[in-house]
Amino acid sequence: MLRNVSNTLVFSAFALLLMLSAIYSITVGPMNITFWDSVTSLTTRSNDLAPHINLVIQDIRLPRTILCMLIGAILAICGTVMQGLFRNPLAEPGIIGVSAGASLGGALAIVGFSALGIEFPQFMALAVVPIFAFFGGALTTVLVYKLGTSKFGTSVTIMLLAGVAISALSGAAIGYLNFIADDQMLRDLSLWSMGSLAGASWGKIGLSGVTLILLFWYFYKKAMPLNALLLGESEAKHLGIPVQKLKRQLILLTAVGVGVTVSVSGLIGFIGLVIPHLGRMLAGPDHRTLLHCLHF
Repeated sequence: MLRNVSNTLVFSAFALLLMLSAIYSITVGPMNITFWDSVTSLTTRSNDLAPHINLVIQDIRLPRTILCMLIGAILAICGTVMQGLFRNPLAEPGIIGVSAGASLGGALAIVGFSALGIEFPQFMALAVVPIFAFFGGALTTVLVYKLGTSKFGTSVTIMLLAGVAISALSGAAIGYLNFIADDQMLRDLSLWSMGSLAGASWGKIGLSGVTLILLFWYFYKKAMPLNALLLGESEAKHLGIPVQKLKRQLILLTAVGVGVTVSVSGLIGFIGLVIPHLGRMLAGPDHRTLLHCLHF
């Protein structure tokens, strides 16, 4: 009982802190916007604010802030699942090569189409790189899964090694693309590899939001099997958990989550590694409460 009350207080405090931080982030930028201007614009339809201030808040900074929170939550829960699955506190979503594959897909789109002189209509141009990044991550996942699967089952160790190898190969390929790229391509590649939320839109928010909801719903259903996996695979099997099937599902869904985040914002690291550790410090190792905590 006391544990539940403590968790509720922690979650409530962090939810409030998240809301205040989100509103404060809207005030940060070249245009001077006060905290109360942000609150007024978001909570009322008052005409007291200048139209250009409402435009900046609601069409530029608010989508960027919401997308930031969604991407952070996706990477955090995917990192938690990876650490629980591999039973390794240093595991993170990019460990199976998904981030590297998605980055290579985006880099191929940036350099390849420009080098071939292919131009897309305006309504398609902004979506080309994210689409290629997503499919790059998806293909990497399929390849890693195929390499790690045999007639004896799915080997997490082989998948881990395959992910590291594919990350190295993807890095080499991106280095070659940097070598053959011109100045404009290099600039685009640099901005892509740094990760950015400058292109935030309500469409990307919708995609990220749906992804987060589906991933959280499924991962929360598998919270108890994940807890059992912390004891070891043999112990989990003795408890009646289909370990091989569970590993396949968790890895594929994690790859989908990482692929979506890379496709909408570029490569963002560290979040999936450190946030799960902070969550465990606050909520403990139980995935049922840990997954809730990571949203804040």
